[in-house]
Amino acid sequence: MAVATKQGQTYNDGASTVGSVQLNPHAYERKSLIEARHEQYFGQLADVRTMPKNSGTVIKQYHYLPLLDDANINDQGIDASGAELVNGNLYGSSKDVGLIPGKLPLLGETGGRVNRVGFKRKEIEGTFEKFGFFTEWSKDLMNFDSDADLMNHIMRELMTGAMQITEDALQIDLLTNAATTYYTGTATTNATIDNTSELTYSDLMRVAITLDNNRTPKQTKIITGTRNIDTKTIPACRVAYCGSEMIHTLEAMKDLHGERAFIPVNQYSAGTTLLKGERGSVGEFRFIVVPNMFKWSGAGAGTPNSAYHATGANYDAFPILIVGDESFTTIGFQTDGKSNKFETVTRKPGIETADRNDPYGEMGFSSIKWWYGFMGLRTERIAVIKTSAKM
Repeated sequence: MAVATKQGQTYNDGASTVGSVQLNPHAYERKSLIEARHEQYFGQLADVRTMPKNSGTVIKQYHYLPLLDDANINDQGIDASGAELVNGNLYGSSKDVGLIPGKLPLLGETGGRVNRVGFKRKEIEGTFEKFGFFTEWSKDLMNFDSDADLMNHIMRELMTGAMQITEDALQIDLLTNAATTYYTGTATTNATIDNTSELTYSDLMRVAITLDNNRTPKQTKIITGTRNIDTKTIPACRVAYCGSEMIHTLEAMKDLHGERAFIPVNQYSAGTTLLKGERGSVGEFRFIVVPNMFKWSGAGAGTPNSAYHATGANYDAFPILIVGDESFTTIGFQTDGKSNKFETVTRKPGIETADRNDPYGEMGFSSIKWWYGFMGLRTERIAVIKTSAKM
């Protein structure tokens, strides 16, 4: 008698009685690949102020100008001889050694009505606006989508998008409110930027001197090095933001002695706390590379050199943004004064969302809203260098 050799029912065997196959032959990684969140680069230097309730949408502040400042223009001047002066700020911001001695407030033995000065203040203000957006989804999407964590991912991306929009708005405000603008090479406007406008060490020195004259503090202290091998010392620095397109120019830069000017961050990181996106140091600046740094596309001169970034038939103009301490503040509403506050609303499909437009309650939504505002405090401490960028 022959022995039966046929196997029982097996998986994915079309000849078996059941013929079982997997209708969903793909293996899903439950934790989906998540795009890296955009880092907050500009906000790390911001001083956030909160707008109190019932106070309108404009915040104002007085800025008292120093006595010895050209901006302190007033009609209160009386000199050492008692004669009226056009201006009561003595010698203002002058550095002319031939002028200053005659403006010093000398006082005679009997005193008298002499050496009167005046002071001026200016009113600065910032407004803030409400922003928000929403997304909606169906009940079936939540019930049948392959990703069981889909709702969590949507909420995360909602918040990430709001954070990026806030960063972009802050970047625009900083670029447009900078009171110190410097063009590299022979350029004098965006339209004259070309391949001769590549950033140099001398350009950075000139801007550093201008910021020194504007009494712009340095945010980071002198790094004296550590016992670790190959550590570098760097001076007290200001923070400069640039796009990734500037990396080539920065790393190839030479100082006034023909030596490499760029110090990579790994050579001094052991002696300090790094800023987000910090790439390295050149002279008196520590550079933060911002992947989403804006530029003026195709705003430069025509007929571009193929070795430089361009859009269409014109060079691109790239900013290097330098932000000094106490130069600006962002404005929030009903926050702790140290951060932005995002308010979210989520309504899942069902009775809560059912109305005449969706009588079956099959659609849900999530929304996010927040307040954002900007106020320039000392905009002369914000500088923008406009330059071309080598590929």
